[in-house]
Amino acid sequence: MQATITESPFGKLPDGREATLYTLTNANGMIAKISNLGGVIVELHVPDRDGVLADVCHGYDNVDAYLGESHFFGALVGRYGNRIANGRFTLDGLTYQLDVNNGANHLHGGSGGFHRQLWEAETFNTPKSVGVILTYLSIDGDQGYPGTAEVTAIYELRDNNELRIAFHAVADKATPMNLTNHAYFNLAGHGDILGHELTIPADAYTPVDAGLIPDGPPAPVAGTPFDFRTATDIGARIDQKDEQLGYGAGYDHNFVLNKSEPGKLEVSARVFDPSSGRVLEVLSQEPGIQFYSGNFLGDSIKGKGRIYGYRSGICLEPQHFPDSPNRPDFPSTILRPGEEYTTVMAYKFSIA
Repeated sequence: MQATITESPFGKLPDGREATLYTLTNANGMIAKISNLGGVIVELHVPDRDGVLADVCHGYDNVDAYLGESHFFGALVGRYGNRIANGRFTLDGLTYQLDVNNGANHLHGGSGGFHRQLWEAETFNTPKSVGVILTYLSIDGDQGYPGTAEVTAIYELRDNNELRIAFHAVADKATPMNLTNHAYFNLAGHGDILGHELTIPADAYTPVDAGLIPDGPPAPVAGTPFDFRTATDIGARIDQKDEQLGYGAGYDHNFVLNKSEPGKLEVSARVFDPSSGRVLEVLSQEPGIQFYSGNFLGDSIKGKGRIYGYRSGICLEPQHFPDSPNRPDFPSTILRPGEEYTTVMAYKFSIA
């Protein structure tokens, strides 16, 4: 079977522009549907241990639903994935106020962030993959960020059942840059994710305050509900009496990855669903990964003929640490003129 890519209409934006849905199918029959609205992963059809395909990604049917939602289903988020405290940071002696869209804080680039933008798109194919190249020009002052940034995201579905995303950005002023994808996965295709087995190679995580902003230095996972260094059911400790779990109504924390070397593309998380046999490995070059257990989903959230109920999806977002622009002790997220921001992440599927 030859890998293919097709295009279809996905609906109109309020200003009349039309969004497109790109259907990528690899040589094994795995299907990824991606829109140029917000770089959204709309569907991911992956085989189980019997070869039966199921859509393992939360999403919606059209543009209107994505523009009206606040859960970032499948979205490309930026300029800054995760939270910045009070939507404010100081850089080179100047203080910048960003859009505040999560209580007192800035989250995932703001209410008009990259997930709400219509990106330019170009398709491609190689002997072992198909893909789409998305580009967007984020102007100086966009959501409060300094500098004009040229951003590219390349989605590539490979014949080894890996969906790879390569990010690239340059800017004409110093600016924070921390791009990721916010896909929600349920490897069974239905139900909750509490029986999924999760492994995260991290000896430490970043504890947070009540606003989910990192509070103090990274802390050891040993002896806490945050120890996923060996495969553990997500539901095993999620309801323990623990201050950190209480702040996020479950898991919504950044893990400090054990990297074999800085910037190496390697497995940052592994999820296994015993019922289907599906395995998801999240590969990343980033120093951290945000694990969110779908604690704010509910039965009122519907799309693609499904109800996205409480803890029905897991997010594993490769990234730098939250609030890094305000934390000089964290790895820097500042992109300066003349530099290039590049990072690669991937969702790789298999069976066990």
